[in-house]
Amino acid sequence: MTDLVNILDGNTFLVCDRNGDIEPQEGNPTGLFSYDMRFLSLWRLSVNGERCFTLSLDEVEYFEHRFFLVVGHATHYVNATLSVIRHRSIADKVTEELSILNHTDREVELNVRMDVASDFADIFEVKDPSPTSDSVIVEARDGVLRIRYERERYGTETVISSTECALVDEEGMTFSVRLAPHGEWSTTLSIETLAIGAHGRDFRESIPLRRPGSPEDLRRGLRDWVAAAPTLGTDCDALSTTYRRSLVDLAALRWTSLIVSSDLVAAGLPWFMSVFGRDSLITCLQAVPFLPQLAPPTIATLAHLQGVRFDDFRDEEPGKILHELRHGKSAGFEAQPHSPYFGSADSSALFVILLDEYELWSGDSELVKAFEFEARAALEWISSYGDLLNTGYIWYKTRNPATGLENQCWKDSWDSISFGDGRLPPYPRATCELQGYAYDAKMRGARLARNFWNDPGYAERLEREAQELKRRFNEDFWISDEEYFAVALDAEGQQVDTLTSNMGHLLWSGIVDDSRATRVVELLMSRRLFSGWGVRTLATGSARYNPLGYHVGTVWPFDNSLIAWGLWRYGFRDEAARICEAMIQAAQFFEGRLPEAFAGYDRTRTTYPVEYPTACSPQAWSAGAPLLFLRVMLGLQPHGDHLIVEPFIPPSIDRIELLGIPGR
Repeated sequence: MTDLVNILDGNTFLVCDRNGDIEPQEGNPTGLFSYDMRFLSLWRLSVNGERCFTLSLDEVEYFEHRFFLVVGHATHYVNATLSVIRHRSIADKVTEELSILNHTDREVELNVRMDVASDFADIFEVKDPSPTSDSVIVEARDGVLRIRYERERYGTETVISSTECALVDEEGMTFSVRLAPHGEWSTTLSIETLAIGAHGRDFRESIPLRRPGSPEDLRRGLRDWVAAAPTLGTDCDALSTTYRRSLVDLAALRWTSLIVSSDLVAAGLPWFMSVFGRDSLITCLQAVPFLPQLAPPTIATLAHLQGVRFDDFRDEEPGKILHELRHGKSAGFEAQPHSPYFGSADSSALFVILLDEYELWSGDSELVKAFEFEARAALEWISSYGDLLNTGYIWYKTRNPATGLENQCWKDSWDSISFGDGRLPPYPRATCELQGYAYDAKMRGARLARNFWNDPGYAERLEREAQELKRRFNEDFWISDEEYFAVALDAEGQQVDTLTSNMGHLLWSGIVDDSRATRVVELLMSRRLFSGWGVRTLATGSARYNPLGYHVGTVWPFDNSLIAWGLWRYGFRDEAARICEAMIQAAQFFEGRLPEAFAGYDRTRTTYPVEYPTACSPQAWSAGAPLLFLRVMLGLQPHGDHLIVEPFIPPSIDRIELLGIPGR
């Protein structure tokens, strides 16, 4: 997707080619999308029947781009006579200011055409195309093009208009333009995305799927967002660029639910522009010292949508925190279970962890008290329904084999959990990091129970359970011959013996016995796992290792941020700084924006990190990773009303100054 251009603002995003056109591309999410639906599948400009080609592309802001083009192909011997500027923005609606300039000394007549179509495909249909019988209704009258989709009581509509007179037909708009010598013509095209409410059998009430506000409102809001974050001063340009890029990307990914009005964090462009339990919780954890305002609406929304019943289709259980929420027609008509879907075994523990971490930084005891019931329910899920085999561990196995997720840990692709020889273990599975999260959640839940819920007995129980879990875990998951932690246990209690990055999450959670921490760190920083750019998801030498495999050899920035945090927790500050330094250096090759993942090739083989072909960018927990790297390098830790600072800076950075850290 590197040849595609993204422009977004929260709920709405547009993916086009470098000329600014939208055309169907197999396997790529080209189009204008809002709430998991594609509102434009074709948006193609031509002048006198010729296509336009880009000279330059200017990303003004994440919600505003300019494309500078010429008509036809200019050569060394033939000068371009017409140039085109497309100024596109996403605010309360999508607008494109189209300008055409005549560079000759004679008058010209032009036929300017915009081909337009919408298939109203669901994001799942775009990702995995399949034949569909869906049809749309097209109306062209009074200079306005309306494209509508209706099914039962579900309706959506795209409305396109122009400030200049156009001949509108069912396939687009045509402008007849006469340009004076060295003259200019322009029009502004507006695209509105609407949901249509049903009243009886008629579709009548249109609901805009955009927040009110102009591009200037968005620019002002972005300035305020960046200004509210701590101010970074450093001699490292790469760190400075990456820090600002992260703040801007997290602003771009702010997403407003149709259920809750507050800003949440969407997981990533293009496939995951919605709230996710695991992704949103981890992003908030990374960002708490910098953007604490992200945490309360995330906690509140996930609490509001917490599981309350048994539903095999959605993998829902009482107390369980959701995995993913979608609004498209596939969820609405239950072709997919994402309304919401609960197929993650870690989000419930992470919910409690974020609630505690947010209070440590903010002192917001009222939030902790407000969500006591939901936190207790999440902790109860860990000890009851999450323990499928009644062994004291969290296990997972989908109850929806048709459309449920097979792997319900963060490495959720089908082949991510395997034995060293490549065999896939049977279900249910208990991956190691799930147990670490459970341990951490119980310890943090005990603190909340003792200090805020006035229940010391419950606190003591949680602490006993956590210590017993830690003791058994260090016995059952430790592979004594190889001296490292198994990535999982299978249903028979057999150790799944692959060497993976998951061990770093164990350090972050604190479940590793001190006597084994040094060995874990040695392996994490060995050449089998550490590529020089970061820790790989799977060690070289494993049967399924692939440096371009999604979870079987790539390097994930978010994964490395939790590993660095874990190294810091156990006192391995030099190793933590090495990971932070490598990641910041890698970010330079992505213009400061760390992608979802990049290839796991050894740094000795390449002078730059190799792109993963379908990585989400921006992605929330990759945008949050540099914030956590900063926290680790500075050794920031809240303690009551005080902030502990224990810096350990990598040798390539001489100075880091962070001013205006929010908190108590």
